[in-house]
Amino acid sequence: MLQQTGAALAAEADLRAGAPKILCDLTQSYSPAGGGGISTYLREKRDYVLRETPHHLLQIVPGPEDRVTVNGRHIFAEVGADPVRGSPNYRFILRTGVVRDLLAQYQPDVIESLCPWVLPWTAIHHRRAFPETTLIAGYRTDFPNAHVYRVGAEKFGDTVARGLRWLSYGYAEITYRDFDWVYTLSEAAREPLARRGIHQTSVLPLGVATTLFNPGRRDPGYRAELGLPAGEGPLLIYAGRIDNEKRADRLVEMFRRLPASLGAAMVMIGDGKLRAPLAAAAADLPIAFTGFEKDRAGLARALASSDIYVSAMADETFGVSVLEAQAAGLPVVGVSGGAMPDRVPGGLGLLGPVDDVAAMARNVEAVWAGDPRGMGRRARDMVVAGFGWDRTFARLLGDIYPAAMAVTADRIARRHANRFASARPSLPAGLVAA
Repeated sequence: MLQQTGAALAAEADLRAGAPKILCDLTQSYSPAGGGGISTYLREKRDYVLRETPHHLLQIVPGPEDRVTVNGRHIFAEVGADPVRGSPNYRFILRTGVVRDLLAQYQPDVIESLCPWVLPWTAIHHRRAFPETTLIAGYRTDFPNAHVYRVGAEKFGDTVARGLRWLSYGYAEITYRDFDWVYTLSEAAREPLARRGIHQTSVLPLGVATTLFNPGRRDPGYRAELGLPAGEGPLLIYAGRIDNEKRADRLVEMFRRLPASLGAAMVMIGDGKLRAPLAAAAADLPIAFTGFEKDRAGLARALASSDIYVSAMADETFGVSVLEAQAAGLPVVGVSGGAMPDRVPGGLGLLGPVDDVAAMARNVEAVWAGDPRGMGRRARDMVVAGFGWDRTFARLLGDIYPAAMAVTADRIARRHANRFASARPSLPAGLVAA
């Protein structure tokens, strides 16, 4: 729980009991057909705000064309943007003037920025014109390390990558110091911000729809439906983007290391630039590439109908997909990187070194030879006890938003005080103010 100052308590009371506010989500990282944690977050937040609060919610995302859809208190604004090269399911907004016009039209009370590129500065410029706007940033990925350094090291080598990472942390400092509050998804992610002097931060654990994702959705016919050979071995499953960032290729390499006697099969749910080449490379293996699953109930069925969740992602900042698999009753085989150790403590699966596909294959065998069902039950118990979207958004709207709004109120008060002081006439020499 954040420490509640008088201003924060007043802001919380205003948020809960006052006139309905206009809340705004602003992001590049949305795709209706690409999945991703932010897309899930936007959907769950929409449902929570409309169900539990009187507020309006404006969500601004990239889309194929400019389009605004109003459904009661929910305003969904798509800004026409070109597809991202190599990731056609995602688009990148460059027409920030359209975003500025939308913000000026609706004048949200709070803007929550969910990605680091371009749009945070659109929010900052809007606040300069509308200074009573509260700005909150979700630092959902340690992008200087997870994105800039990783890509830079592959393309230019370690030395250049380190320099690019240093510059990126400088960009993060310049950007987020203009926000009233920043939240991260883990304690570890707060550390690089603190080193850059950004201290008005807190941790926001994300959630899982545990009613939707549960072992009761298991379908014994799912494996055959995929065209995979029947057998006594495990059905492995991965759900997420099939691209370099997620290290999806390591899963295929891992699968090749499994002995044929294990009788394993695997399904990879999702889309991305590696999907086609990996499917071609794995044509001789019992692996099904099913594409992106738009139906959340269909994804829940797929998870519950599988046996082990696998992920080679080393830079996971929270791991919603891992938690969804655990809620469905699956043990996890992953890597000791990012948030994975927090999501998969002892007894709920096995983790190995990053990029060590041989170790991952051995861990799959070990989990299957042990007590996979017991691991899955304990994993679900952990998720049910500790994670849930209602808890996430209760903390967001009950703690983080009020803290940020209190900072805004203090900033406005200081501005008025400074204006009053500057406008106050100076006293003649020799006189002292009473």
